[in-house]
Amino acid sequence: MELRNKIINFLGDSITAGSGVTGPEKRFGNLIEARCGLLRGNNYGIGGTRIAAQKLAPGEMDFGGDFCLRCKDMDPEADINIVFGGTNDYGHGNAPIGTPDDRTPETFWGACHYLCRTLLEKYPNAVSVICIPLHRLCEDTPSGNTGYTLSQYNDIIRQVAEYYSLPVLDLWKISGMQPEVDVIRERYMPDGLHPNDAGHVLLADRMIAFLSAL
Repeated sequence: MELRNKIINFLGDSITAGSGVTGPEKRFGNLIEARCGLLRGNNYGIGGTRIAAQKLAPGEMDFGGDFCLRCKDMDPEADINIVFGGTNDYGHGNAPIGTPDDRTPETFWGACHYLCRTLLEKYPNAVSVICIPLHRLCEDTPSGNTGYTLSQYNDIIRQVAEYYSLPVLDLWKISGMQPEVDVIRERYMPDGLHPNDAGHVLLADRMIAFLSAL
């Protein structure tokens, strides 16, 4: 795929928003925009947000809307959508896992279906890419709300994307970032979750290569 003059929507959480980088120009989306000559690179990253709708207790902070809600308000002229989330659903989400038959945003299974279907319906002529979350510290510790590990959340994202035949960029497998390895954490993601400037260069490299091969 030729990326020059394309419009890309980047839907994500704090990683897409650039938490961990030294400036907005260092975010992977901005790097892709500059390197590939995009017409527009729209950043829809909001820290703390999750794919699935959450049950908020009185006074609990709403980080800015789930992915299912926000995807409807993205640039309708986009040629490509890149969806990069799920680590917060594991880390502090309280939506039930649900079942593969769910189709509503209130469970994780259902939200993944809802999100993919919404992208297909709103952007029938665009390419929508689903990214599998990165490794993070303590990823094998089961979620306190669901009992699922991050790998199990990733498996659901992957299965649903494949059900809709959407391209899957498996950053869990090919990002080059595993913070359990000290030297890797220090170089690319010092807090064990958010990539730094060097980590965003890796993300941009992987995304450009993946998109160019489509």
